[in-house]
Order: sequence, then C-alpha cells, then structure tokens
Amino acid sequence: MNLPTLRQLQFLVALGETSSFSRAAEACHVTQPTLSAGIKELEDMFGVSLAERESRGATLTHAGKIAAARASALLADAHALVQSVTSAGALFSGPFHLGAIPTIAPFVLPQTVSVLTRCYPDLKLYLTEDRTSRLVDRLRARTLDAAFIALPWDAPGIDTLTLFDDEFLLAAPAGHPLTRKNGLSPEDLKDEDLLLLDDGHCLREHALSVCRLKPGPGREQVSATSLGTLVNMVAGGLGVSLIPRLATDHGLALGPDVALRAFVTPVIGRHIGIAWKAGSPRAAEARELGELVREQLRPHTATAG
Repeated sequence: MNLPTLRQLQFLVALGETSSFSRAAEACHVTQPTLSAGIKELEDMFGVSLAERESRGATLTHAGKIAAARASALLADAHALVQSVTSAGALFSGPFHLGAIPTIAPFVLPQTVSVLTRCYPDLKLYLTEDRTSRLVDRLRARTLDAAFIALPWDAPGIDTLTLFDDEFLLAAPAGHPLTRKNGLSPEDLKDEDLLLLDDGHCLREHALSVCRLKPGPGREQVSATSLGTLVNMVAGGLGVSLIPRLATDHGLALGPDVALRAFVTPVIGRHIGIAWKAGSPRAAEARELGELVREQLRPHTATAG
C-alpha cells in the first residue's frame, strides 16, 4: 500500500489554512505547479477529491478536511520526533520555534535572539508573533517549542515559568491634569477616556482588571491594534492609557506629547512568563531560555517573588 509523504501532507495542510494554491505554495516554498501536483497525487492515492478548485481560490472537501486534520497531527508528531533527536545531545541545537505576544515580542525578542545566536551557534531559531490563544494552540500542536506570554493565563496541558512582574504606568497627553496629581491611583482613571488595545489582546483585559473597570461604549469605539498606535492616540489627545514598563524601558517610542506617570503604589498589571507544552522534550530549553531572559531584563524590572 502506498503511503503519502510528509511533504504531500504539508501541501494539504497549507492549502486548508490558506484556501489558495498560490499562497499555500508560497508557504511551503515551492512552485504552484509542484504543490498542485502533490495534491493531485494525494487525490489519486486516496481515490477521492480533496479540494474544490475555484476561480478565486480553493476549498477543501469534507474528505479533504478530515485528511488535513489527521495530516496536521502527523506533522506535529514528526516535528516532535525531529526535536527529540536533535535536542538529545545538547541544549539549543537544531531548530527551535519560539513565539511571543505582540506586547512582549518587540521588547524581549531582540536581546533574546542576540544572546542565543551568540551562545548557541548550532541553533536555528524560528520566531512567531501572535495572540496568546493562538500561541497556546501551537504549543499544544507542537509547532512551537516555547512562547513568551503574559500571566496569569489558564491553559491546561501547558507549563509556565513566571519570569518577572511588569508594572503599568499611566500614559497621558502632556499637560493633562493627572500628570500633576499627587498620589496617583487607578481610581483616578474611572472618569477618564481609557484607551485600550483591541478585544482579544490580553493586555486589554489586564488593564481593565487593575482599574476595576468595564469596557463602556466609548472604550469600544476607540481601541488600538498595537502599543505604538495606542501611544499615538494618547499623543493626539484622545484619552489616557496604561503602558507596561517593559515596553517603556525597552524601546517603545513616546515622544514629547506623551507624559508617563507611575502610580503611588506600583500597579503590577501582569507577569511576564514563558510557556511550553507539558512533557515537551524541550522543556529544559524553555526553562533555560526563561532564566536567560530574566537575567537580561533584571536591571530594569522587579523580579517575581
């Protein structure tokens, strides 16, 4: 009995994810005819149609969706096999897939990459930036080895290591009354237009939680997709916001139109941590990576207790 190759299965999974032969070919780093031929070979092998070819893309058939789901699991197992063998001899050798959420990635990954590539020349590092839920899904699927996320985050089957606390600072337009207030506290924000990240960013929920606020109609209308956009909105006078000290200490541009103030009692908005799949063969590397990052950022942050 003929069996499909891993490459053919990669083609099918990519087609299901992109709904496009051209984009799937680009994701697999092959030409479109090569990918189309691989899908056709699978169809001939299975004796069923796996994809409906349309003028503006492609859609997997019912049989194609079943095959793609099983193929994804097989590819994850194959990936874990490679990881187990390549990591058996030494830490950080071979490919390592690392993720981070958007409010952490720009401020942690540059130093991390620099240290890892200098200390572990045999390491081949792949980086992914995405929201927490999708990173956790990829950890479970074993297509990521570790990810920097904000804690707490309830994720069964995922182990985490808390690295340090991240303080929230008030960001307000220069000259705003709160920038001159003594004894600033989160309660002072209740009557302010609080600018937040879009729904789905965990930083949004952390900001609402520390201020004990619920998203009102005005807050639903004004939101940002990134910390940089959030700062620009503050500079434009649209409201105030909470910005993590991790970002302000490690490269987030503010400009003269934005003033930062710490609260009289430091507001710990979140904990920065590293996560990996429970039982992963690369758990030791994930922990080592977390310790490395904690050491790199320790001069600028309060360590977690």
